Amino acid sequence: MRRRLAASVLLVLCAGGGAASPGQRVAAETTTVGEQYLFAAANAERVQRGIPELRWDAALYRAASLHADAMAAHGTISHQFSGEPELTERGAKAGAHFSVISENVAMAPNAVEIHDMWMKSPHHRDNILDGAVNQVAIRVVRRNGELFAVEDFDHVVANLSLSEQEEQVAILVQSAMPIEMLPWTEDARRTCSMSNGYAGKHRPWFVIRFTAGELDRLPDTLVDKLASGRYRQAAVGACPANGRDNFSTYNVAVLLYP
Repeated sequence: MRRRLAASVLLVLCAGGGAASPGQRVAAETTTVGEQYLFAAANAERVQRGIPELRWDAALYRAASLHADAMAAHGTISHQFSGEPELTERGAKAGAHFSVISENVAMAPNAVEIHDMWMKSPHHRDNILDGAVNQVAIRVVRRNGELFAVEDFDHVVANLSLSEQEEQVAILVQSAMPIEMLPWTEDARRTCSMSNGYAGKHRPWFVIRFTAGELDRLPDTLVDKLASGRYRQAAVGACPANGRDNFSTYNVAVLLYP
């Protein structure tokens, strides 16, 4: 009986009787006992340490399934075989939207041994207990008496339209400081897509562009500017995040006026 394991992690650095809990819900397409065990075991480890449970990522499951099949076909484990896309590309092609992605792989006779191996390995353990991820997908394939397991983690990024991104940032701006939001969205969007300067006829006193995997807080620099009391008006514009190597992020510009 052979036992092997490997771990990988990638991330994008940004500026910046009752109902089952989310961590207990496994997609209907997950049918193997091994997958269900590893999902429950990972969440049990997190709960014991006060870390939020992981939700199931159906899109990431498609990526994990393809890679588990590849490992079984090769009869060994790897994070990438010759001719196979790497982890971030596999996840993105499967439809997952993420700002962080990581992966554990292993082979062993049963799922209990696989989880124990992962928890005894510092890098694999770190992936399971990583508070920066909030979703997981696990695929287990049996071949010649061995289980080939892929455990993919990610931090999901909501697929928001530009208008929805702008609305969320505007709420954050007004929460930081009561300020008039100007309807100059198109100018702000064009400013967002520029590397410097600003677009439009109205010259702002301050411009900030930032990239984030979550729209739950403003950059500290912007918070400080708003707290200065020098600005009474603002415009917000979002633009597509290009060239992020399969990571999903938000690009936003905030323009402040006196």
